[in-house]
Amino acid sequence: MKIRLGVDIGGAFTDLVAFVEDTGEIIWVKGETTPLNLAEGVINVVKKSKVDLSKVTMFIHGQTLVINSIVTRDGAKVGLLTTKGHRDVLILQRANRRDMYNLRYKKPEPFVPRYLSLEIEERIDGTGNIVTRLSKESVVNALNKLLKEGVESICIGFLNSYLNPVHEIEAKKIVLEELRKHGLDIPVTISSEVTREWREYERINTAVLNAFVKPKMKEYLSVLETEITRLGFNGKFLTVLSNGGMASFGFAKELPIYTVESGPVAGVVGAIAIAELIDERNIIALDGGSTTTKASLVEDLKPKVTSDYYIGRDRFNPGYPAKVPTIEIAEVGNGGTSIAWIDSVGNLRVGPKAAGAYPGPACYGKGGQEPTVTDAYAVNGLINPNYLLGGEMKIYRDLAIKAIKEKIADYYNISVEEAADAIVMIANENAANAIRIISVQKGYDPRDFALIAYGGSGPMFAPFIAEELEIKKIIIPSVPPGVFSAWGMLLMDIRHDVIISNVMKVEESTVNRMNDVFSEVDRRLYEIFKEEENLSPEDVVIFHYADMRYKGQEHTVKVPIKTGPITTQDLLEIISRFHDYHEHAYSFKLLDSPVEIVNFHGVGIAKVIKPKLKEIERVSNRLDEAIKENRRIFVKGRELEVPVYDRVKIPRDVEGHGPAIIEDPTSTVLVLERQKFLRDKYGNIVISFTS
Repeated sequence: MKIRLGVDIGGAFTDLVAFVEDTGEIIWVKGETTPLNLAEGVINVVKKSKVDLSKVTMFIHGQTLVINSIVTRDGAKVGLLTTKGHRDVLILQRANRRDMYNLRYKKPEPFVPRYLSLEIEERIDGTGNIVTRLSKESVVNALNKLLKEGVESICIGFLNSYLNPVHEIEAKKIVLEELRKHGLDIPVTISSEVTREWREYERINTAVLNAFVKPKMKEYLSVLETEITRLGFNGKFLTVLSNGGMASFGFAKELPIYTVESGPVAGVVGAIAIAELIDERNIIALDGGSTTTKASLVEDLKPKVTSDYYIGRDRFNPGYPAKVPTIEIAEVGNGGTSIAWIDSVGNLRVGPKAAGAYPGPACYGKGGQEPTVTDAYAVNGLINPNYLLGGEMKIYRDLAIKAIKEKIADYYNISVEEAADAIVMIANENAANAIRIISVQKGYDPRDFALIAYGGSGPMFAPFIAEELEIKKIIIPSVPPGVFSAWGMLLMDIRHDVIISNVMKVEESTVNRMNDVFSEVDRRLYEIFKEEENLSPEDVVIFHYADMRYKGQEHTVKVPIKTGPITTQDLLEIISRFHDYHEHAYSFKLLDSPVEIVNFHGVGIAKVIKPKLKEIERVSNRLDEAIKENRRIFVKGRELEVPVYDRVKIPRDVEGHGPAIIEDPTSTVLVLERQKFLRDKYGNIVISFTS
């Protein structure tokens, strides 16, 4: 018997899903996240699952440690070695502000203060040629200054090293040799190992962020390896990458920045699998979690992967660039434990601050005093106080009433139910905004997409969002929505990306150069799979892409390119395909303009066996047999009595009508008036609008 485990850490809960390959059985458990020691929560759910770890071949992990460490600036003290004359690259950043009329703009504070950014004598020009050779003495002197300042991690980022990394590689050897002499084990990051894309600020900032989280991530994963191994596991440890694939813990220890969106992307992968199963090509994946709501738009079952990713970017902040391949996800601080509060001018707000796992919402009875979205659900009857985690966790409605009355209702002189309803409506609007960011703001009409909602609060947000944005169909997956991202991890292949910037025109004279760069990409991919995953070239399938543009443009579009040698006969097809992709992205094409490749992108995939959803049996045609109770709820300003259905007892393909509540141990689905629902042949709840 072979088993694979997926474990996902959320703001309030840590989820585990196990897949038994021989039988197709799925086992899931949820436990509380332990913010002060994340590894403890993971170990707790592993023990709680009672899975025989000696039969587990893969332990797949998605975590929020990297993103949370960066957002809260809780990482290592980093020292930066950079090219002489370029000490201020992290301070200068970009002169072309994203929002030129933003009066609240504030330049992001660098993760390395100026006194820890030191200059090294060396220089490589814009074509990759050495102008000034690396000075070993310069490196040693700078390192000694950093050690006196007590740095905990070292980053090396030289000018133009994306074209020729020889000086960075040499400097790393010198630094490691000196550290050994001092008996120190300080991690070293070089920018060319993190990314070979151009743009100095973005590339060096990405390397700095990697150095910032590296010691913490290395310690965390090492603790997990030790503790899980003690429990009898002797398989392979893998972590989720932001590109929608997974890689070894060893890779993540060296390049943790590649896991910055480790948790959310697993849900997107799972949503794509559900969409493909039910023949939906265009979807919006909505992950309503405890502290945040995430949304991702998927067109033709292909997630949008970009290396222009910014951490902490919002309407007033440009964020911090991380040039690593990442599935495009919009995230807002809005979830089940988001706190409702009144701002300085008397407006009711929800989030981004959250109660998290501790102290949690007031209704958890763990000491939380602030009203949250979950408290509002409890007050207005939208969740069953005796059925959280299938009854495993008790909800105290009286504590929720007290918190909302004292902090919100009394201020506005309204009833507790009205205050709770207002909290719910604002939370729904916040969640809808995440969808607008990835659809309307990028030229997509959300009405052309199906909404796949999961997470603890996603199925609660979805019906309101669909009503407001006129989305025609909602799918709540048959996999328990509250552990859906952990299930998505079991669908991932082992994947690595290599991107190299090398700007060249697409013409007959550059064919050999194009092939040379793609050969370098392939060589690096095979090296990574051999060194990090112990896989041979026969186990890996490689795909080629090119980030292309019209000469003179700044933006690019990603175009698939044939794998294998490019011939002069292929050039017309490559250019024609670029015109089509550009027109699709920007609604125009310039047929007479020269075309350039900016980035050469290789993707290596090693396939794994994936769990498949089975069709459910037709047991009954009577929907009323699934009713658990009738409950009074307060929603959209009205008090209603609605039937509450047990999800697993809803008969297949029998249509029901809202308003109604559908309960699952990990989440609750609210069906509004003018909406109807049915349970399809795979057990998914499909909600649509009545005519």
